[in-house]
Amino acid sequence: MTPPPAGPLPFEADTGLLGPGWAGSPAASTTSDSAYLAALLDAEAALTRAQAALGLAPAGAAQAVTRAADPARFDVGALAGRARGGGNPVIPLVADLTEAVGEEYGSYVHRGATSQDIMDTATMLVAVRTLDLVLADLARTGEALARLAAEHRDTVMPGRTLTQHAVPTTFGLKAAGWRSLVLDARDRLTRVRDTLPVQLGGAAGTLAAFSAYGAEDATALVAAYARELGLCEPLLPWHTLRTPVADLAGGLAFAAGALGKVAVDVLALSRTETAELAEGSGGGSSAMPHKANPVRSTLIASTARRAPQLAATLYASLAAEDERPPGAWHAEWEPLRELLRLVGGAARDSAELTGGLRVNADAMRAHLHLTHGLIVSERLSAELAPVLGRARAKELLTELARRSYAEDRGLGELLAEQPDLKDKGIELDELTDPARYTGAAAPLTDRALERR
Repeated sequence: MTPPPAGPLPFEADTGLLGPGWAGSPAASTTSDSAYLAALLDAEAALTRAQAALGLAPAGAAQAVTRAADPARFDVGALAGRARGGGNPVIPLVADLTEAVGEEYGSYVHRGATSQDIMDTATMLVAVRTLDLVLADLARTGEALARLAAEHRDTVMPGRTLTQHAVPTTFGLKAAGWRSLVLDARDRLTRVRDTLPVQLGGAAGTLAAFSAYGAEDATALVAAYARELGLCEPLLPWHTLRTPVADLAGGLAFAAGALGKVAVDVLALSRTETAELAEGSGGGSSAMPHKANPVRSTLIASTARRAPQLAATLYASLAAEDERPPGAWHAEWEPLRELLRLVGGAARDSAELTGGLRVNADAMRAHLHLTHGLIVSERLSAELAPVLGRARAKELLTELARRSYAEDRGLGELLAEQPDLKDKGIELDELTDPARYTGAAAPLTDRALERR
């Protein structure tokens, strides 16, 4: 056996070995170390260009910094190792970028900014770029669910409450409900994406350094910076006003939960003994060749369980002291990236899951009769009360429910034998048919599908 290497291991990019939910997803590439490096460089170059646009830097400086801000010229592993010295990767990056720009224009790199300006702005760029991909997958998921809801508008199945059969519903209504949650997530993330701002405040959020470098109206630089990057202009520097990060946390955690609802329902309904649903292409087992595991749903459910705790860390960072915080800002980086990755992977998997979901309408129909007709006892109670009186109707149904299990007979059959109901004009076949007791499931499905 080869002994492990002595000393620290060489830097390696996070490839997602322990993150199959996001590995290989579009979000994996937009949240990688390389993607963050590119965003940091974009933020630096845009700052110099914004200053040049306002006459605060030569046009040649803007061109030189933009040319030098090529991620291929920088060693992300070395930057990661050197980030420990100052507590963030911007400090070593500025040193390397300044050297790459050269003596003539190097002094215009990072001019007037603080590390948090660049790190926060880069994080917003990473978020926007990732959310664009997430929203595309949410759109695909919504379209697949709309098709399922329309196709199965009248496919009757047992409704379940507290794990037990309750009253009949339709799979169309269930799919329409899933879609409604996905569209809620889409709308929330769209609002967040469209309001993410640049960060520019200087050392303590006063923009003082930019005035010292000649800006007559330093706030105009913030607007120019936002235009350069396609982000929003904030009302104030938000070094310790972490609304953008909190909004991201909330939107991402909600999206994870919305997709998780779909996943856990699929998991429950795809159990061997239920088999009302199945993933289009299940995963294999290392030990049991016969299994086709619901892997997509499993990974999505995993994200839904992790997201709230990651969001909690980001919400905790709202309590950020002074004008620049020690620790609160730093605590956001990894959980926010992990949230973006996880939700990006879950959105990818949800589009695949819903696009290939197999619906076993025959199993759904057969399961309506597992309770010997008791699934419509609510309807029978309402219909028999005017005929027999409320107390007698309840007493009769309670007794027949017991007998239906003890004698393995259907509730309709037992009701037909009751002398109280002879010649009462009661259509027992209709009243005991689960398919005729789905309430407003069909029109509710139609109404839900009108939403765009």
